[in-house]
Amino acid sequence: EDPPNTQQQRSLSALSILWTMSYIIAAISNAGGAPEQAYRKMQSAAACPERPFAEMFKFEVPSLTVGTLDTLMNLSDEMGKTDSLVEQIVRKIEKTAADLSERSKVDLSVGGVPSTRYIQQFAWDSAKYPSRRPLKELVSLITGGAVAIEEELKQLVHSYGDKTAALQEAKRKKQGNLLVADLNDVLTEDIMRKVKIIDSEYLKTVFIAVPKAMKENFESGLDKLGKDLVGYGGPDWSRDSTKLGEPVSFGSHVDRHKVRGSPVVPGSLQEVHKDEDSILYAVTILKGQYEAGYYQNNEFQQGSKIDFEKEFAQACKEKRYVVRDFQYDPTQASKSAMQLEQLRVEVDGMKSALMRWCKNHYGDGYVAWMHIKVIRVFVESVLRYGLPVDFTAVLYKANKGKEIELVAALDKQLGSAEDAAADTIEDDEEYHDFVMMKFDP
Repeated sequence: EDPPNTQQQRSLSALSILWTMSYIIAAISNAGGAPEQAYRKMQSAAACPERPFAEMFKFEVPSLTVGTLDTLMNLSDEMGKTDSLVEQIVRKIEKTAADLSERSKVDLSVGGVPSTRYIQQFAWDSAKYPSRRPLKELVSLITGGAVAIEEELKQLVHSYGDKTAALQEAKRKKQGNLLVADLNDVLTEDIMRKVKIIDSEYLKTVFIAVPKAMKENFESGLDKLGKDLVGYGGPDWSRDSTKLGEPVSFGSHVDRHKVRGSPVVPGSLQEVHKDEDSILYAVTILKGQYEAGYYQNNEFQQGSKIDFEKEFAQACKEKRYVVRDFQYDPTQASKSAMQLEQLRVEVDGMKSALMRWCKNHYGDGYVAWMHIKVIRVFVESVLRYGLPVDFTAVLYKANKGKEIELVAALDKQLGSAEDAAADTIEDDEEYHDFVMMKFDP
């Protein structure tokens, strides 16, 4: 069997893994004595010159409605999860504010004071959370308010994220190369005056951006882009016109796609513009192809139009060429600049509004969190010390680097003889012979 000192060292080592929190709420039974006696006992346990491990503050727990034993047992099982849920909401507000300010930590207050001072001067808010309501209703009231805050935060963050993404996309188009930039911001009237653009019933000029490193491959292989899209087959009436119009020579009986090719019009390639990374070309292609109708059982089957534009864009994409969806508008450059500036103004406004929201609602979330902790202390104390309600609770703020020693001192001074020898740690959970809750503010 290990000697006591070895057991204590192992206990402290395990505790160091489980906890480095800076605050502890502890509660002990008054055992029929005056609350002042319990208070002095807890002060001498870890907040006195002999054991200077923490500052200690009074922690007032109101006289809440006890209810039934079953209610207390059920609440005891649920309150840990509820505590974590509300804390996560508080942390989300903190993180959002930190992200907005681009600092690791932002000074947020609770009722106009820092959160640490609020904790140290905690007083139950009876106007907001009536202490005589049943405990289950009280927990639901507090949790419901916190969850409503979280939902509002989600919506605001989502809206701000969408607007920020729109601004980043606008900047990307403004500053990017020809593969992504808004071409109306890049192409001037002088450039476009030299480009022959066709947009007729059958032909259309499209703009294709190509990385500079792929220039030769693109130009040499242009006539093969989408080489399986267009059907150039069909009956050759010039060689034999005797069967012209017969059923076997039109409609579904003709293999229009026996001969296939690219929709690119030969000789239509034009170099429009280039930058350091890419080249923009204009190419004229066949817009589509009409599949002729035909008679079947004396009923005419309507023909159909096949569109080549999407299929051609996909064929380019497979080669890492980008077909740009572009229509030249000489006024668009100034419009884009105005839209970019408008997006900047909107993002700045939403950022300021979201920061104000965080500052205004952080206190509400924090107050809810601390009230949940008070209810936990009450429930655990009643279950542990029994009725009538007779316990004293205090708040310890651990001195820097003294967190582990603080816990060990409390176990030794406030716990039973067995508990003082070594903490029991099972399934990564600590057991103490008195009510103890640890947290960071």
